[in-house]
Amino acid sequence: MRTKQFKSESKKLMDMMINSIYTHKEIFLRELISNASDALDKLYFKSLTDNSVGLKAEEFEIRIELDKDNRTLKVIDNGCGMTEDELDSNLGTIAKSGSFNFKNDNEKTENVDIIGQFGVGFYSAFMVSDEVTVESKAFGSDQAFCWRSKGADGYTVEPCDKDTVGTTVTLKIRESTESENYDEFLDQYRISALVRKYSDYIRHPIKMQFTTKKPVEGKEGEFEDVVEDRTLNSMIPLWKKDKKDITEEDYANFYKEKFFDFSDPLKVIHTKTEGQATFSALLFIPEKPPFDYYTKEFEKGLTLYSRGVMITEKCADLLPDYFSFVKGLIDSEDLTLNISREMLQHDAQLRLIAKTVEKKIKSELEKMLKSEREKYEKFFDSFGVQLKFGVYDGYVANKDNLKDLIMFVSSRENKYVTLKEYTERMPESQKAIYYACGETREKIDVLPQTEAVKSKGYELLYFTDNVDEFAIRMLGEYGGKPFVNICDNDFDLSGDEEKKELTAKNEEAKDMFASMKEILGDKVDSVRYTGKLQGHPVCLTSEGGISLEMEKVLNSMPGAKENAVKATLVLEINADHPIAEKLKKLFADDKDTFSKYTKLLYDEACLISGKGLDNALEHSTLVCELMC
Repeated sequence: MRTKQFKSESKKLMDMMINSIYTHKEIFLRELISNASDALDKLYFKSLTDNSVGLKAEEFEIRIELDKDNRTLKVIDNGCGMTEDELDSNLGTIAKSGSFNFKNDNEKTENVDIIGQFGVGFYSAFMVSDEVTVESKAFGSDQAFCWRSKGADGYTVEPCDKDTVGTTVTLKIRESTESENYDEFLDQYRISALVRKYSDYIRHPIKMQFTTKKPVEGKEGEFEDVVEDRTLNSMIPLWKKDKKDITEEDYANFYKEKFFDFSDPLKVIHTKTEGQATFSALLFIPEKPPFDYYTKEFEKGLTLYSRGVMITEKCADLLPDYFSFVKGLIDSEDLTLNISREMLQHDAQLRLIAKTVEKKIKSELEKMLKSEREKYEKFFDSFGVQLKFGVYDGYVANKDNLKDLIMFVSSRENKYVTLKEYTERMPESQKAIYYACGETREKIDVLPQTEAVKSKGYELLYFTDNVDEFAIRMLGEYGGKPFVNICDNDFDLSGDEEKKELTAKNEEAKDMFASMKEILGDKVDSVRYTGKLQGHPVCLTSEGGISLEMEKVLNSMPGAKENAVKATLVLEINADHPIAEKLKKLFADDKDTFSKYTKLLYDEACLISGKGLDNALEHSTLVCELMC
């Protein structure tokens, strides 16, 4: 018996296969099971036209055997087997794939999906084993052969005894070390879990014997070992079943088991797409976000399968960030895999699938909004902020995708309203979409400007999420109507004549306002009269790109102290309020009291706007002085 060298050989290449391509050692079991499944498929395909095969479809199977004492793990199949030449060719040449050749030689095998393409997966076995033995007997052959290797140094092929057709792969599992636990691959429950994780939907049964202890009948306190055969995989994927044969309970149970949620999904999206990219999708919109959803630790992504074999547990490229709440899976026969099933080529196929999935999610959300309003509002309570972040993060790129999905609570009935619904019911006299920002609706309602909007019969949108105004600035307008913050300086519902009169009053009081600006310093950019306040005496407005609410949000972020932003503020005084006459009189006769009134009015405007006081003690002192 002579040791042969690998044909694509070099220790460096083998090391790369074992240590670089596969990042998780547990992958080896998926690869060996997939190879066994391919062997079964080949013989099954032959049985369709050759009665001498002698096996019924249900008799094809994969078995896993564990021997802790001898530290061996076996993967056994009753598939097509390999001849001596095939062992030498397929296993002696790194990246030589018998499955790939089978597919090329049988282009019309429409009913058989062959998983393996590159022949590299087999070598992942060396990640967990010191020695790999392959005993195989090809269909139609009288002689079996044994391939054996301890790694990159080479391999041997020699005749061996094997009664049945098929292949047995035996791994001599490595001893555990301080840094690596190889014993887990000899544990029946760990192996069972790996099969369910990666190979649950292999079409053939994967069986393993379990030894359990059961009480001995009639002998209290005594137990005996009972050996039972168990099928580890479910074989038929839920997403490949006809939708009419699947109940809501089936979907809910699958979702809760696979995605570790205690609640039923709010929405199930089960679809199959054919064309440039053929794939099945089973997607779920959760009822509530997971506890870590709005943290850096959260990982988005869909589980990706290729012909029922799990390739990637969370493929982030399949979901845009604004739909990151969606859980589920994609199963495609068209994906181009690299030399490891663990690695995906980021090609046009994947991008096409992602784009189709994005459109499908959007379409289903639009249907929910139209036909299941209560359910959609429940969804929006949980994930609406994410959609708004999508509008903001994508700049102009995402706004057309998302603008009809976002909602805000309206002053009309304190209920959610879409932008389309808002604009469709606007009075003809209303020129803009009005909104106000604040921590709560109650705090927005007490803003002086709110009274002015409501008195005109106009609807007001409440912006209570930090991202709201940032997102709306990205939209700019909706249906040709601009968005206007009622706390901006340019918000004005006055008529032309009223504006003309107000301009004259401001010109007349310009010296008084200059004095007030000097007293307040850089706290405000200017002081002026306004006609927007109804019965309120004073308010703060902003001008420029940064509103008062945006200032608060930006300055609350980590690291903001070093680069704090500041809104350009205007102190506006109600020209028709008695305070206006009081100020004019004090400015003429009592500059000291005028100064105190100025500071007090500014403080009151800060309190009303939610900005808070710069100096609470000074404010209290001023109030007491003016009361005495």
